[in-house]
Amino acid sequence: MGRAPGTAWQSSSRIDFTVWPVRGSLVDDQALLGRALRAWARPGTAVQVSAAPRTGTGPTAAPPQLLYAGRVDDADVVLLYDGERVVRYAETTGQQAELAFSRADNADVTTAAALVLSRTGSRTRFLFAPWVAESTTRDLLAPDSPARPLHVGDDGVSDVVARPDLTGPCSNWPVLQLRSSERIAEKHAFLLTDLGDLSPVHLTYTPPPGGGVPARQPREATSTAALVSWSHTACTLRSSVGGGVRSVNNWVFAEQQLPENAGQAEWLCSRADTWNGPGRAVVRFQPPTTAAREPGTLIVDARDTSYCSRFNQHILADARWSAPSGASYLLAAGSRAVTRITVTGQVRADTTGTTLAVKAPPGQSAEIGAVLSTGRTLGAVH
Repeated sequence: MGRAPGTAWQSSSRIDFTVWPVRGSLVDDQALLGRALRAWARPGTAVQVSAAPRTGTGPTAAPPQLLYAGRVDDADVVLLYDGERVVRYAETTGQQAELAFSRADNADVTTAAALVLSRTGSRTRFLFAPWVAESTTRDLLAPDSPARPLHVGDDGVSDVVARPDLTGPCSNWPVLQLRSSERIAEKHAFLLTDLGDLSPVHLTYTPPPGGGVPARQPREATSTAALVSWSHTACTLRSSVGGGVRSVNNWVFAEQQLPENAGQAEWLCSRADTWNGPGRAVVRFQPPTTAAREPGTLIVDARDTSYCSRFNQHILADARWSAPSGASYLLAAGSRAVTRITVTGQVRADTTGTTLAVKAPPGQSAEIGAVLSTGRTLGAVH
């Protein structure tokens, strides 16, 4: 069983679980470590086994790396890493031993920044990477509220953190806001949230396109605009719990001035990427008056899709909207490469640019299409 030196992360260009030092009060308990390895090799009926979607539970091909062994919330916990998976073994007196698996291949400074040590009731306790220099928590549904300090022991173990309420009213959504050591990146803060797997999920944000600038890339969701965006969509993360999700990005692919001076709306694509590859894209229309916790108008929820990824960066969407006067409109918006939008059918319109608004009585059919700067045509998402 391998063990990384305590300072390996400070001199490595590979910042992931391979450079985590071993921690915990039971790292020399050979009996406990032996039981963990035997449970992994042959779990039997005495061990309860669980795994994130599409995560293998078979034995490792090479000796695993020990990340942690210690007493946590009345359980003896062992964390192991085999280059592709993180494995959590836990023994609690009077209960069945537990063995949980999550994918962890190609993790990085953010997705290898924390692991779940224990979940008790509505709270989670984490083990943080050695490069986490500052740890706080915040509520995604309260973007104006400051982050609150989170105490972490010398062994990297955090105090308990509230878990998102997944069954009752969505009144808050706790997240971790961590900052990397300056040895890794100066002033690099990022958000993680617990969605039920061993690795918390990395939350990012892509701002709306700017005139004449190259396509923007996902960035950390710690800015004011990012936090406001996530305040609308946080509760929709409930549908991704236990799904093996690695990261979720909120991409504002267009902004639109609404008719009748009704303000500026946003068109948003939230993309969840899993550790095993398939992704999910949820497209929404966000009116300017939408309150926190309200995710706007759902346009499409596409699973196993490349929509809104770097492999499919063009998108066109439409929605029906009622103006303050009561008039009904058809709205459409496309990403930055859209140069023309057309509407055919009972509703007809044609305009240059990335957005369109046309009066459209309810029930009238409309087919939306667009032309990209390359000359290629693009249909609306459905």
